[in-house]
Amino acid sequence: MNTNSSNIMALAPNASNKRETVCIFGTGDFGRALGHKMIQCGYPVVYGSRSTHISNLIPKDAEVMSHTEAAQKAAIIIIAIQRQHYNFLTPLAEILHGKVVVDISNNLKLNQYPESNAEYLAQLLPGARVVKAFNTVSAWALQSGTLDASRQVFVCGDDMEAKQMVMNIVRALGLTPLDRGSLLAAQEIENYPLQLFPMWKFPFFLSLGLTAFFFFYCLALDVIYTYVYENKNFSFFIAITIPNRICPVMALILLGLVYLPGVLAAIIQLYRGTKYRRFPDWLDKWMLCRKQLGLIALAFASLHAVFTLVSPIRSFVRWRTSKAIISQALNNKTEPLDTTNAWLSDSYLALGILGFFFFVLVGITSLPSVSNSVNWREFRFVQSKLGYVTLILCTAHTLVYGGKWFLSPSAYRWYLPNIYMLSLIVPCAVLVVKFVLIFPCVDKPLTQIRQGWERNPKYSE
Repeated sequence: MNTNSSNIMALAPNASNKRETVCIFGTGDFGRALGHKMIQCGYPVVYGSRSTHISNLIPKDAEVMSHTEAAQKAAIIIIAIQRQHYNFLTPLAEILHGKVVVDISNNLKLNQYPESNAEYLAQLLPGARVVKAFNTVSAWALQSGTLDASRQVFVCGDDMEAKQMVMNIVRALGLTPLDRGSLLAAQEIENYPLQLFPMWKFPFFLSLGLTAFFFFYCLALDVIYTYVYENKNFSFFIAITIPNRICPVMALILLGLVYLPGVLAAIIQLYRGTKYRRFPDWLDKWMLCRKQLGLIALAFASLHAVFTLVSPIRSFVRWRTSKAIISQALNNKTEPLDTTNAWLSDSYLALGILGFFFFVLVGITSLPSVSNSVNWREFRFVQSKLGYVTLILCTAHTLVYGGKWFLSPSAYRWYLPNIYMLSLIVPCAVLVVKFVLIFPCVDKPLTQIRQGWERNPKYSE
């Protein structure tokens, strides 16, 4: 009996303790949502406001007092107002001395002020124990129930005890506190909500640039060339045909770019003979955005699959099919089945289906909800081994489909290669280098380097 009782107490040491009163300065959307959530979790909440009139918007179990009275009643004060209104806190400096003051504010743009809002607040209230927290959580997330990344609350401050008190509140609200160190980290924490897909910028602009290039490339070869030299108007190719050529090309190139930095990193490590030197900045940034490149590649592959499925119902395809049938009927001649073309057609379709299947599998595994449920070896197996299988299948799919154009003079309009030829440059280069890297004479020293061996120990600094 005693053992069981001690275990229960160990699991919930504060279960019987009364929650401390929390004061919130500010009755805006976030202040009200945070107060409502705290009341639900058993915290007595008092609002400090210029007007002590209780509005219908204020949680019904909360008290509303003046700033001075509210600050005197609580040991933890949450500042839910914007930085430009902090001046009213100066007369309260003596009352807030020794109290935990939590800054939850954000700015309108990155690095809007020389110092962070939390550091500025610490300058205004030198005796207060300032902690930065809650600025990465939205009022909507508090009201509707937080999910996934919205559960993370970054916390920083110079006073360990004050930080711990705030982190206890975070846990009580069902959120996950992440200690980011001293108050010097507040600037980074305040910039975090203002970043718009920071790891997606390079992949997005690269994809946009390549898409524009290939669009005009196809427009020149498939529409302008045929109009100038063959007097045929194929401008309708812009709707389906050209996008269905760009999408697989982009998917294959971007997939190759996912694995290209890995082989470049291996070459650099072999050349240097150590893993204890930083890669060039451009390679570091490239490697950090491989997941985003892969997901964009998967999006292009999915569009290619959809465009391919709708191709049989296109007017141009039905016209071309009926024209071939009528031609055979007028000539009273049935074209025999070309088994070679049938093999090629079935082969590239099968390779495309398998490649897309593994593409989707790799993409699903990169999702946090899936990657968190597998261990590192399983994750690396899918992302690396199956990823290269996907690259091989997709490259083979393109080779079987467009390989015949390499030796066909008609494929070189204006002496320019077909778009499918361009798509093979990056993936083929990656596969060739990777094939060389798996040779035992190369793989063995590379493995030793990655395990800590150095050719020249002077770089281990």
